[in-house]
Amino acid sequence: MKLTVNGQEYELDLITLEQLVKHFQLKEEHVVAEVDGEIIDRSNWQEYELKPGLKIELVHFVGGG
Repeated sequence: MKLTVNGQEYELDLITLEQLVKHFQLKEEHVVAEVDGEIIDRSNWQEYELKPGLKIELVHFVGGG
């Protein structure tokens, strides 16, 4: 299915938001996921089903100082 992730289109065969985060090899505890303008709570990622055409922003926080 076609998804837009961080402004770039991808053709992916994934079912859940959790799978998407893992696909991009991001650590869940450092990511905020926004789908079509709505932040999705991390506890719902496993059940959140992806649908064609969704616009997803994955914001990855990095420590530093």
